[in-house]
Amino acid sequence: MDISADNGTSLLSCGEGGWTMAPPLYTTQTGRLWHAGQILVVTVGVPGRGKTHLAHAIQRYLRWMGVKCSVYNLANVRRSMLGPLAELPEDYFSYTKDNAEMVKLRDQAREMHENAIAKFFEQGGQVAVYDANNSNKERRNMIRDRFSAMGVQIMFIECVCDDEEMIERSIRSMHSFNPDYEGWSLRDIKASFRKRIEQHEKVYEPITNNALPHVQLLNFGQRIVVNNVQGYLQNRIVFFLMNIHNQERTIYFARTGESLVEHIYKADAELSSLGYQYANRLCDFIRTLRSKDRRSRIDDSTTPSQQHTLSFITSSGSTELKNTFDAGGDETRELQVWCSTRKRSQNTADVFRQHHIRVLEMAQLCELKPGVVDGMSEEEILARFPHYREEQANDPYSFRFPRAESYHDLAIRLEPVILELERARKDVLIIGQPSVLRCLIAYLQGNKPQEIPFIQVREGDLVEIRPQAFGLATRLFSFWDPEKERKERDIRFAVRAAMVVSQKDEQDK
Repeated sequence: MDISADNGTSLLSCGEGGWTMAPPLYTTQTGRLWHAGQILVVTVGVPGRGKTHLAHAIQRYLRWMGVKCSVYNLANVRRSMLGPLAELPEDYFSYTKDNAEMVKLRDQAREMHENAIAKFFEQGGQVAVYDANNSNKERRNMIRDRFSAMGVQIMFIECVCDDEEMIERSIRSMHSFNPDYEGWSLRDIKASFRKRIEQHEKVYEPITNNALPHVQLLNFGQRIVVNNVQGYLQNRIVFFLMNIHNQERTIYFARTGESLVEHIYKADAELSSLGYQYANRLCDFIRTLRSKDRRSRIDDSTTPSQQHTLSFITSSGSTELKNTFDAGGDETRELQVWCSTRKRSQNTADVFRQHHIRVLEMAQLCELKPGVVDGMSEEEILARFPHYREEQANDPYSFRFPRAESYHDLAIRLEPVILELERARKDVLIIGQPSVLRCLIAYLQGNKPQEIPFIQVREGDLVEIRPQAFGLATRLFSFWDPEKERKERDIRFAVRAAMVVSQKDEQDK
């Protein structure tokens, strides 16, 4: 994987402690969104209901809004204390109160987990997501009492699922994404997880207290019941929940083809001949890729069709490689193409229309507006704005020329696209200019704002991202060599020009 900053640091990544903060769209003097106070979002439900997927989706959205948000997964604490699932006592998930030793171990893990959440709030965090089963009334009351005493607002989200196909899909995802089951066969995973579900169902108590602020999410969005939820930020979370699902889908990113007039925004030029060649190559490549992936899933439905790695940048800057790809999913999923209303983007997408693939044009996907420097050379820009390089280096995310847009402006403009991306159930190919692709990839990855301008999506590369409960499955493909193609084009033009000159000389003779 090689999506990197100019300094060579990989940016297609997340930190050890969860996703890093993405574009701060809204700010206040207190650093808290509209002075909404501190909020603890508590997930509730039997295992395999999409709670972890939900937790990270909420975090992704809130961080995009500029909220200081973090997910705290109880299973991670348990693994740090006791090791992986295979090393746990056999009756760890047996929730009988007569097993004093197991009760003590679980209480220790919960205490460590809640202490970490309390520290997050003490250090200025605004929203924490308590990612655990929290299956009984007693446990939920204890959480409410502890954090309410700290002045933290409590909001419960109960995940309910009666769709057996959805549960089965959730269990299958454990094969590649759940750290508990690393190296396990799918058959053993199913047996182990089904047993855990049965153990939790014996003690599970649904939320029935109408005085308790909570949201009930049936089958991850088929139905939403909202009870006693108050406040702007809590309602923004509810709004977000109305636009998401946990159905697996793939999101592709690719640049537009070369236009007849490059580097002049006002020209809004159509594709060059080489740009049309690029568009056809992109279409052929992605159709072939998807066909191969479908055959892989059909040929072997129990193991990943490909192994690849995703880089995780740790807080120290070191890189750890992990296998993350799961080839499971619906092999019949359709593809949609999203592009801007600019001609070069429309022309690149037109090739897909010829293959009866639906294309959606969105004005929000237009690239950064350059303002007064549109069409200027670097020398002309320096002559008019001699200090722009220093100003841009100091704050690359917010810097803008007069009448231009910054990356911050673009991030705000893209928020409706973000919601559509969360809502989409079909696979999506987004064709756009680098500035747009950087912001959208940053949203999915949780990149820091200052990293966004340096994310590189090279011409001729196809980025594939699959959001999952425990991270992102990613692949990078190179299907076009722009330097080689332009060199060959220049040679063809030179040969043709020489032939024209030769013919003219012959005629003159």
